[in-house]
Amino acid sequence: MSKQTKLSLDISLLKEYVVDSDLTAMQPHIDSVRSALLNRTCAGADFLGWLDLPWSVESELPNIKKIAAEIRDNADHLVSIGIGGSYLGARAAIDFLADPFLCNDRVLYLGHHIGSDYTASLLDFVMQKNVYVNVISKSGTATEPALAFRLLLQELSRKYSRDELRRRVIATTDDDEGVLRNMVKTEGYRSFVIADDIGGRFSVLSPVGLLPIAAAGYDIDALLAGARDMAHWCKSESDVLANDALKYAAARHTLYNKGKDVEIFSSFEPSAHYIAEWWKQLFGESEGKEEKGIFPTSASLTTDLHSLGQFMQEGTRTLFETFFTVGKTKTEVVIPAVDGDADDLNFLRDKTVEHVNRQAYIATKFAHYEGDLPNMTIEIPSRDEYSLGQLFYFFEFAVAISGLLLDVNPFNQPGVEAYKQNMFAILDKPGYEDKKETLLKLIKGE
Repeated sequence: MSKQTKLSLDISLLKEYVVDSDLTAMQPHIDSVRSALLNRTCAGADFLGWLDLPWSVESELPNIKKIAAEIRDNADHLVSIGIGGSYLGARAAIDFLADPFLCNDRVLYLGHHIGSDYTASLLDFVMQKNVYVNVISKSGTATEPALAFRLLLQELSRKYSRDELRRRVIATTDDDEGVLRNMVKTEGYRSFVIADDIGGRFSVLSPVGLLPIAAAGYDIDALLAGARDMAHWCKSESDVLANDALKYAAARHTLYNKGKDVEIFSSFEPSAHYIAEWWKQLFGESEGKEEKGIFPTSASLTTDLHSLGQFMQEGTRTLFETFFTVGKTKTEVVIPAVDGDADDLNFLRDKTVEHVNRQAYIATKFAHYEGDLPNMTIEIPSRDEYSLGQLFYFFEFAVAISGLLLDVNPFNQPGVEAYKQNMFAILDKPGYEDKKETLLKLIKGE
């Protein structure tokens, strides 16, 4: 992997908080957790299938591509039903790669919340279109996607025959058990498997993410090539100063130990919005345990410089920032000269919009550094599938190291169940009667 095509990490503006000696001092700890991860002896070792996923998924690619082509040929839209890791990776990739005004609606999303107006609007919309459905859930019991699937099936059954609807539904779920797998067996839906050793937030390079991405028309071979190259690099280099994934994890850990416990993922690229959302789930669910962890949040710049910018510059100094940049954009927009210079912008004539955006990034990172907001930058070479594949694997490897440095299990999410248990009780799901009684006392203030 050449330097021209590889993701890069710049930590030079952390220098008041993180210097090379801080990182090299962590090398023994890094070596220990890295060895435990690669030897599969770490906490959560049953969920390390993602480590080799860029290779292990290859046998499934022909079927993924075949069904994706069928969807593109026979439907206006694919409705992707899922929540959290079941949809965020695919949405991050599709939104990042798409033309924002021409083709980013080939895939529609349902089941990632329970908003009534959104749901009703989408149900009305799909009745006017030809659609396929990809329902993604390991167990099939997560309330949001399960409810969305029920509502969508009811609506589409008025439009398609049972056989036609069966052909248009693809399930991505557990191999042999669970509510959704039972529906696959009963109805004869085509399906893909979510492997037992891959958690949802690490599943973007599995059929969970690859089918929607391919259905949207993007090159999953290039995505996986980027991930394979990054995986090889992450696994083969043990030096914390030479391996950017290790360096990122170590720098974050050093900042955390110095009181910086909020990380802002900032980007000047509007198409990166859902990359930030995917990143927030990946790091929030992996690290936020046992009253430990860095709180992940995000900002879209320059937009949020006119809302969050004041706080970032002069507010509570518990923050650090990770900028995400793209080395080369797809297009160039040249700023023209205007006779009379009425808007006083002729000093920008013949420059590109991207040049101005890049200078805004440079100005911002130094302003934040001067305001005691330490920051670093992750840059991918270009806005394409290969670079994105690198980014996905880079963050997955880095968060595994980060969680292990905190001495937590990066691969479970026990806290996510708390609201589900309460919701089941309030909604009178059988088996939750005792929980409801306790909860009602809390609600009444008893």
